[in-house]
Amino acid sequence: MGILSRTSTLVKAKMTRILDRAEDPRETLDYAYDKQIQMLRNVKRGVVEMVTTKRRLEMQAAKVRESIATLEGQAAQALSAGREDLARLALQRKQTALIELQGLDHQVANLELEQEKLTRAEERLQAKVQAFRSKKEIIKAQYSAAQAQVRIGAALGGISEEMGDVSLAVERAENKTEQLR
Repeated sequence: MGILSRTSTLVKAKMTRILDRAEDPRETLDYAYDKQIQMLRNVKRGVVEMVTTKRRLEMQAAKVRESIATLEGQAAQALSAGREDLARLALQRKQTALIELQGLDHQVANLELEQEKLTRAEERLQAKVQAFRSKKEIIKAQYSAAQAQVRIGAALGGISEEMGDVSLAVERAENKTEQLR
């Protein structure tokens, strides 16, 4: 068990090192930002669908209101014509329409509340995405600057080594020159 455990730890350490070298934080940040933008689009799409559904229900409620007005007129005409049975039927249909209208109005009110909640959630998400975008750009700039510093440091280290080699070569040349004299 000890060998397997050590081997597992060693493999994990090596894989972590390989992944760390391969991972570019800028790409990871861009990917996370793209995902957030996609979520924001989905929320906006949900708000639009909510508004569309609410408008459809409002149009349906308007038709029911017109139907109620028509049924009232029919009931009045039936009474004036002495047809109480038709008037009663029109009033029953009006009552059914009133119940339907009440249900539609309730659904519209619920959708209005949900729309407000979604709109507030969209605004909060938009603010978070904007804040993340700003932070992402700062981190990417800092990462690029750090990479440049590493490259400069490596170049300066190389120059220092070369200058040391040149100094040794100059010293050897001076020694040979002195020996020849």
